[in-house]
Amino acid sequence: MPRLFRHIVLFFVLIFALSGCEIVKWKATQDGESLVNAGYSEQFLPLKEGGNIKYWIGGTGKPLLLLHGFGGTAISTWQKEMMVLSQDYQVIAPDLAWFGDSHSKGLADLTTQTDAIWQLMDHLKIDKVNVAGISYGGFVAYNMMTTPERIDKSIIIASPGPLFSEKDLDDLCLRAGVDKPENLFVPQNSDEVRRLFDNVFYEKKYMPDFIADQIYASYFSPWQAERTSLIQTLIKDRERIAEFPPNNLPNSMVIWGDSDQIFPLKSGIQLSRYLNAPIVVIPETGHGVTNEQPEVVVKLIKSFLS
Repeated sequence: MPRLFRHIVLFFVLIFALSGCEIVKWKATQDGESLVNAGYSEQFLPLKEGGNIKYWIGGTGKPLLLLHGFGGTAISTWQKEMMVLSQDYQVIAPDLAWFGDSHSKGLADLTTQTDAIWQLMDHLKIDKVNVAGISYGGFVAYNMMTTPERIDKSIIIASPGPLFSEKDLDDLCLRAGVDKPENLFVPQNSDEVRRLFDNVFYEKKYMPDFIADQIYASYFSPWQAERTSLIQTLIKDRERIAEFPPNNLPNSMVIWGDSDQIFPLKSGIQLSRYLNAPIVVIPETGHGVTNEQPEVVVKLIKSFLS
């Protein structure tokens, strides 16, 4: 980054550090306030199995469901897109179970996760919805697509659906320097948060120690056993969703970063062929597409849904 801008960033980082302020929580609060000012409201839905789903809802028009990825929340993943998309759609952006302010007392697997979202759609009396999901949220979106009568159009971002093999997982572990996928996606400390971020984003993120500690405490320390189970049970879930004929799935679009280190571009090309769906490849972009290219994502979503 330019030297002057870097100095400004360092100055504010120092101010927050000396004041004892938790900058990560402050940023989340500021993003939430911007959504409220844009007409969003923050809601909670009790789940039938126990627990609750927190979700943001705002805007008018056809319903559009936005599903975040592993370790993220609705705000941390979609906030910039939400600000724009609510001008044309009724946007619903939940924190998935065991992330953010949501949790379920059901089994920690894709079925429970998806059922919680269907409970939310039923609560909102939405019979048919457009859905966009990134990474783990893409797995949830794909699982929802196996109920095609309730999905209008779907957008899968950086998520291979059922098309990942044991070799793909072994290659991922090799690239990331871990023994098992859950060791990457469920970090145990701030250094492992840095490792995850280095694999997710195209450009390395400057992260002082106290920021890394706050990110770990806010986003990664809760619900670790449940999140580990979500990763481990994806193998079973993959086999189940692969049984659904792809020609019976809703109309879809695939979006991928050309430099994705979690699921390389070949996975996106394979999925687009499997679904007979167009794929849009964004240059100089990693796995964190919605954070890295929010303006492009908004344009793609609006173009595909129009």
